[in-house]
Amino acid sequence: MSHDNILNSLKVIVNPNTGKTLNEEGRIVELKLDQNELLFKYKRDGISPEQKKVIENLVVKIASPEISSEKITVLTVSEGSADVFGGKKFTKPEVKKSEEAPAAQIKTGHGPAGQNKKRVLGAKKVIAVSSCKGGVGKSTVSVNLAFALKNQGKKVGLLDADIYGPSMPMLLNQRGAKPGATEEKKILPIDAYGIPFISFGLFVNEKDPVIWRGPMLGGVLNQFLFDVAWEGLDYLIIDLPPGTGDMQLSMIQATDVDGVIVVSTPQDVAVLDSKKGLNMFNQVKVPILGMVENMSYFVPDDNQSKKYFIFGEGGVKKAAEELNVNLLAEIPLEIALREGSDNGKPYMNEKKYEGRPVWNAYMSLAKNVDECFNTPKEEGEPKGFFKRLFS
Repeated sequence: MSHDNILNSLKVIVNPNTGKTLNEEGRIVELKLDQNELLFKYKRDGISPEQKKVIENLVVKIASPEISSEKITVLTVSEGSADVFGGKKFTKPEVKKSEEAPAAQIKTGHGPAGQNKKRVLGAKKVIAVSSCKGGVGKSTVSVNLAFALKNQGKKVGLLDADIYGPSMPMLLNQRGAKPGATEEKKILPIDAYGIPFISFGLFVNEKDPVIWRGPMLGGVLNQFLFDVAWEGLDYLIIDLPPGTGDMQLSMIQATDVDGVIVVSTPQDVAVLDSKKGLNMFNQVKVPILGMVENMSYFVPDDNQSKKYFIFGEGGVKKAAEELNVNLLAEIPLEIALREGSDNGKPYMNEKKYEGRPVWNAYMSLAKNVDECFNTPKEEGEPKGFFKRLFS
């Protein structure tokens, strides 16, 4: 069958609900066959999961055997923001349901608004890591804090909420991993070196831009919080997108967050934005655990006692004092830290670095974070960082 015949045959796939073709109903958004790779994208509004499966099987049946199944992609979109986003690569055209693990899917509907805050099931404490300026290493801090807490015996999960720039699949060496789902349709997080994590980057091609609007993204984040099978976590660390926009506010309004860590580099422009972020969290009454100065200084491999203050010195410490919040850590730069991030081997998961400046800084950060919640208190004295709120 020629490419033109394949495309024409795909256009006459019938909507099981109406008996009309998807093309007649204007549902086909994109139909492209290029270099033996097929993309079939259609509007799914009103089509059930079972009917969606029928359509997917028809696409594969029509395109085979001219196109190998792993080069066939079916995507769905929903104008009403109420259906399911499902991008699917096929490895086999037909697999018996009993032999097939359920695939995880994410919703693109509106996130909750104006309702009581919900606890994230399966996590004792939820910590948001924020930066109000991009490029300060917030995701690297989130990942290595998680492993530092794990090194101290804690069970930790990671949620990559940076929808527009999800980096955790790369940082954790899980590019191309695809989450499964439980029988109850809960998303199963991916295990990375003993830490479960979820990221929007696991559901989309990393080369494709994300052009969704805020309400759709809020729905995805809501599902990552409440529809992922988090289990037995001492801490769930949420890597927020940079800034103080709709995504951050939606999450904070809907979720019972136990504390926020604000990450900044020492230079004035980053510190200025961080102050704005702290003020936002104060206004919405989310407890501030403290600030982290990332890239505080550079430590060369040939002289671990030497410090080069590339981005200035003491900027975050000064801001923390002005804002009356804790300075949780000053984390230096090492070549190995950068290499570990690029190679998907988190620095704090490599015992060979134990005792080095970055290692010690992250272990101190983990200790300080844990003490915010678990420091023994004197009779009548609030615990941890809450002491400051009542002083």
